[in-house]
Amino acid sequence: MRRELSRTAVLLLEATAISKSFAGVRALDGVSFDLRPGEVHALVGENGAGKSTLIRIITGAESPDAGQLVVGGQVVKAMDPHASRRLGIAAIYQQPALFPHLTVAENIALTLESGHAWRRVNWRRRRDSAAALVARIGADLDPDRLVGTLTMPEQQVVEIAKAIGANARILIMDEPTASLSEREVVRLFEVIRRLRDERAGVIYISHRLDEVFQLADRITVLRDGRTVTTQPAAQLSRPDLIRAMVGRDVDAVFPKRPVSIGDIVLDVRGVSCRASGVHDVSLTVRRGEIVGLAGLVGSGRTQLAEVLFGLTPADAGAIALDGRPARIASPADAIGLGIGYVPEDRRQHGVVLELPVAANTTLANLRAVSRRGWIRRRAEQHLAEEFIRRFRIKTPSPATEVEALSGGNQQKVALARWLATSPALLILDEPTQGVDVGAKAEIHELMQTLVERGLAILMISSELPEILGMSDRIYVMQAGRIAGMLTRNEATQDRILALALETSRVLSA
Repeated sequence: MRRELSRTAVLLLEATAISKSFAGVRALDGVSFDLRPGEVHALVGENGAGKSTLIRIITGAESPDAGQLVVGGQVVKAMDPHASRRLGIAAIYQQPALFPHLTVAENIALTLESGHAWRRVNWRRRRDSAAALVARIGADLDPDRLVGTLTMPEQQVVEIAKAIGANARILIMDEPTASLSEREVVRLFEVIRRLRDERAGVIYISHRLDEVFQLADRITVLRDGRTVTTQPAAQLSRPDLIRAMVGRDVDAVFPKRPVSIGDIVLDVRGVSCRASGVHDVSLTVRRGEIVGLAGLVGSGRTQLAEVLFGLTPADAGAIALDGRPARIASPADAIGLGIGYVPEDRRQHGVVLELPVAANTTLANLRAVSRRGWIRRRAEQHLAEEFIRRFRIKTPSPATEVEALSGGNQQKVALARWLATSPALLILDEPTQGVDVGAKAEIHELMQTLVERGLAILMISSELPEILGMSDRIYVMQAGRIAGMLTRNEATQDRILALALETSRVLSA
């Protein structure tokens, strides 16, 4: 249960009427934001809403054109990174800035210790200090472990320990759970709540609205560089929050429309793969249908997708496409049979960040834009321009490197790559992970348009609202097996979770 926060306590941070422009483009326009002791204050908004610019001003990486910063009751006339750290502000990003070849104790010491380069190091004191800081936030890490051997949440613990050791009272967490499992997220939330109980203030930035409602005491919404609202989390509903973020109702985020369902495109019967832990899976996907694949992290959803795409071929069972038996021993076989696959980690496997939009779009279908082994650049550009227009990809040109695009536009490029092959079946693994609500709505609308044109989609998602909002039927997986299937009318969050957890209890009995 959330505590009622004191309104009379001195604010840890107060940003008033902050404005900032870059090359004539207004990034922030009179934004105000404050943080109280013992509070988690969520900062949400679409990509481009101004969140990153505001955080960069608070941490001293940028200077505002107008407005005022007050930290701990003191007006800050000139903020820079050194002043920000001195005032007790620390930022923790989804990719921790640590040295992998140094130990936990050494990484913490780099922030906390001072003195000349030739001083004698008290190694016992350094290790004891690191252990005490880690224990203070409820974690158990060996100070002598190399940071490169730590998991992502363990690295975040080291970052938080560094911040606490530096007496930080204001912690900024920017998408800290983007690469964490559900169990790791639970651990991180415990740490955040412990910090809140110690009267620290946490600015929490996330596209995952369920997390925002779990953690936040208050929520501030930015849109187009302006403050839309600041309200207690308990007084905001999810539809109200989405409406504030994107300026339209929640129905627009899940634009599911009735579609005439056609013949079976994918028919999986008793498929198993010992190497990936998939056991006796049977399912179907029809033309014009979005079939959701739900389950807890580690349930085997991604492993099943990799089996169907030939990354780890099945060693038992049968697969048929359009009524014909199919042998899928490699991704090349899958592509030849009309299967496209957009993987979970788009930055590592979905797109090539260093290549331009045009090259990424045609990468899976080079035959269409090449002749005698040579790429026809004009044909490549024309094909890319077609998908840029069709998918409304926001890019200066087809020659722009994908790395320069927002997460939602990178995902659209990943989709375009596979749709350029004219697939009959598209497998989407976490299609809207890490993108803002507006980009989610655009990707969902694109999926709806594709099935209206007769495509079959198998969608894997950890977000139950997405599974419920976009699926015609839902298969639930647990431990590499299908736990059950629900129609759109039957499916609820409780029923999906009950299927997953009931199988878990049976297996462990």
